[in-house]
Amino acid sequence: MRLTVAQLAERLGAELVGDGTVPISSVGSVEAADDSAVTFVTDDKYKAGLEKSLAGAVIVGSRIEGLTRPQLVVDNVDKALIDALSVFAVPLKGVAKGIDPAARLADDAQVAEGVSIGPGVVIDSRVQIGANTVIASGCRIGENSKLGKNCRLDSNVVVYHNCRIGDNVIIQANSTIGSMGFGYSFIDGRHQLFPHNGGVVIEDFVEIGANCCVDRAKFGNTIIGAGTKIDNLVQIAHNVEIGKCCLIAGLVGIAGSCRLGDGVVLAGQVGLADNIEIGDGVIVGAQAGVASSVAGGRKIVGSPAIDHKKQLKIFSLVFRLPRLAEQLKQLDARVEKLESAKDDKK
Repeated sequence: MRLTVAQLAERLGAELVGDGTVPISSVGSVEAADDSAVTFVTDDKYKAGLEKSLAGAVIVGSRIEGLTRPQLVVDNVDKALIDALSVFAVPLKGVAKGIDPAARLADDAQVAEGVSIGPGVVIDSRVQIGANTVIASGCRIGENSKLGKNCRLDSNVVVYHNCRIGDNVIIQANSTIGSMGFGYSFIDGRHQLFPHNGGVVIEDFVEIGANCCVDRAKFGNTIIGAGTKIDNLVQIAHNVEIGKCCLIAGLVGIAGSCRLGDGVVLAGQVGLADNIEIGDGVIVGAQAGVASSVAGGRKIVGSPAIDHKKQLKIFSLVFRLPRLAEQLKQLDARVEKLESAKDDKK
């Protein structure tokens, strides 16, 4: 698609500053954009890069004085960027409605109108699938599971038996919902698995990335709250309860029976020990290891994770250790010299 800056400004609801005739056909970063691309600035520290940028136009939160290229001034740069990326997205072949002949459905499966089921899909007995849901090639839906309307399961997603998935849920390729939890007891000389007879409940508007695992509960349900977004390569263990609108980054591991409040953010490679509670709005920094419960509203980092301000002080001391070690060595030498002098006087 190709639009003039003026046409793009109209689509984004932006105030146009400068020449509206410049043609735009893509979106790019400040560094990589060419003269046919619109770029964006979300922070003052990136404004300096605009001087060298070749971008044909820039989306900004407030007008930048002295900038010669066209500006699209908006209230929310992130929202405008999302809209711009949608406008210039490469068109893909639409998903065909209906059931592919190479799919296999149980006789008692219930499929609503407008559903798309791709080749190689297997849908077991008593499964229910809501209207306009898309199930891509190679997926399997286990017995007595239910998918809501307007969902999208990408290729090779597996949903085990007795799982409940709400409306407008996205699960990307190769993820597994409802796998057996990792719960063993050492009995009679061997590790014996606890039966996991519960299920998984995924509420509305949840998005789960590629290659994630959400284990089923021993009893009751593993729950992922509405609006939560989960990155790729995340492990969520049995009986975990995640609140609404949480953000969970890649390579996070959440051990069994953890409870997360609403709006929790777990950065990349965070690990949570089992049976702990993370309060509403907690932010856990990358690679943190959390071994005990955390009250709501805190920001913690490190392993073991502690308050981020305290951890920053510790980090600053660690970086000073080589210099402090050298100073200590010099002080030791001076003390030894002084002690030798005292001995000579005796």
